[in-house]
Amino acid sequence: MSVRIGVVVMAALLALYLIFALQYGVRLIAIGSPVAIAIGAALLVFPLLGAGALAAELAFGLRSERLARRLEAEGGMPTEELPARASGRVERAAADAAFPRYAAAVESSPEDWRARYRLALAYDAAGDRRRARREVRTALRLESAERHAAA
Repeated sequence: MSVRIGVVVMAALLALYLIFALQYGVRLIAIGSPVAIAIGAALLVFPLLGAGALAAELAFGLRSERLARRLEAEGGMPTEELPARASGRVERAAADAAFPRYAAAVESSPEDWRARYRLALAYDAAGDRRRARREVRTALRLESAERHAAA
């Protein structure tokens, strides 16, 4: 729950920043000099890009959370307890030792979103966020295709 609160607080702060940037952009454009107009235009474009990125990240988080809830309801979440540091992060060696089992499950069943999601959790535990996000995206795509095929 604390992660969710953190996300809401950071999203609210970013939204506040975007509002102020938009206001300053409009004020700079109103000055009328070429430099002020250029900076003002940038201040209008960048907040829109930021808002789009924020919306995309929030949607990704919500969709991946939905997959986690579904996998947990099916009893498919990994159950082993990996040793953790005092900070709460999983020890890298333990995560690396558990990783091959999840990678093998994906190799044997590459179209199974559940295996992909468990592999994403293994990547995340090992500290490889880029690959974890890639596997979650793949799991989201596969689960969506499965849902649409069943409908």
